[in-house]
Amino acid sequence: MHDYSKYMKRRIINSGQDFYFYDDEGNKYLDGISNMWCNVWGFSENRITNAMINQIKQIPHSTIFGIGNDKSIELSNDFIKLTKGLSKVFFTDNGSSAIEAALKIALQYWYNQGNIKKTSFFSIADGYHGDTIGAMSVGYVEKYFKSYKRLLCKCHVIPSPKRTFPDGIVNSEKLNLLLERTEKIIEKNADKTAALIMESGAQVAGGVNIYPTHYQKRINEMCKKHNVLFILDEIATGFGRLGNMIEYIAQETVPDIACFGKAITGGYFPLALTVTSNKIFHEFSGSMRDQKHLFHGHTFAGHPIGCTAVIENLRMYKENNLLSKIRSNAKQLKKRLKEFQFIPIVKNIRAKGLLAGFELAVNDNPITMIDNIPLSYFVMRESLKRGVLLRSLGATMIIIPPLAIDSHSLNKIIDTQLEIVKDINRRINI
Repeated sequence: MHDYSKYMKRRIINSGQDFYFYDDEGNKYLDGISNMWCNVWGFSENRITNAMINQIKQIPHSTIFGIGNDKSIELSNDFIKLTKGLSKVFFTDNGSSAIEAALKIALQYWYNQGNIKKTSFFSIADGYHGDTIGAMSVGYVEKYFKSYKRLLCKCHVIPSPKRTFPDGIVNSEKLNLLLERTEKIIEKNADKTAALIMESGAQVAGGVNIYPTHYQKRINEMCKKHNVLFILDEIATGFGRLGNMIEYIAQETVPDIACFGKAITGGYFPLALTVTSNKIFHEFSGSMRDQKHLFHGHTFAGHPIGCTAVIENLRMYKENNLLSKIRSNAKQLKKRLKEFQFIPIVKNIRAKGLLAGFELAVNDNPITMIDNIPLSYFVMRESLKRGVLLRSLGATMIIIPPLAIDSHSLNKIIDTQLEIVKDINRRINI
């Protein structure tokens, strides 16, 4: 919750068309942030919204507590065709809740076996997994969550590639040293730790950290070696964001549990999924007397409208060959990022798929304020003046366009980002 009014004019959005927001004064703004990283197809009426309307007419909501609904079953069957090694689906309604479910599943997996020592988690520094208590615990970002630290659960933090390679330069010697440090922490605490959780392929909210090649695979191998469950968070990085439908498959890592959200409905409905292996599911089987089942559920879990959105979204991904378009746009993005490298305040440009980031700094000191305005607010204000909605992550500039965006609109987002960064560079050097 922020009060933007002292930094810029308030804008109230009341409609959308294509990839544009429209406010109540008739101004339009290109969505340069994927509507908080979930926008796939834009805002125009399409097959997903039509399918949702038809579902509302059929039945607007049907619980899956003790009974089922046809759309949750259809979605589960469709989804597990994508998730190699994972075949059991648990429904929630947002990414943080999917993470909470994953953490509870991991703890109870060991508890159901009679192991009551495994009560903590491993997480990676600079990781982010959501804003609820468990999610904050395993994705602690100081600037976001320091006010709530006394609420948080115990977690062993392993070093992040971002802090080990702040300049973005990675070699095998440095990577091996990082992994050796990581394994020492895992080995020391494995007997009391239920699972390791990490974002799949890249850290996003923690600063756009693209993992080095084989890093995630090596972490997975350590977890298996030391009998620790492996949880992957693909809420922001799956479904094409990094150029792959299921990022963990591209990373050659099959987790025990994975979480999906954001883009899975096209951004049209709050729904998230926690998917597990048969091995995990087996430990929750038994009679009611055994009390092994998962004590977790949400009123709107398996919502038929949300399930309908995912089902139709999956069809559109396939029929429009969206991954091919994402990869084509990713090449365009990577090419245009070269234009930023000549601006003195730009440091450590990195990108994968339709995700890119770079730091703004002077003499290795991050730029956090411009004209007494926090950088993130300055970027938003200046981008809206130009008809584009952009945000930064502190001193990290982020490019994260809607997944089905056209080439012209992608260029407009990059052009606007380029103009603003050049303007900041001029102001810094006056």
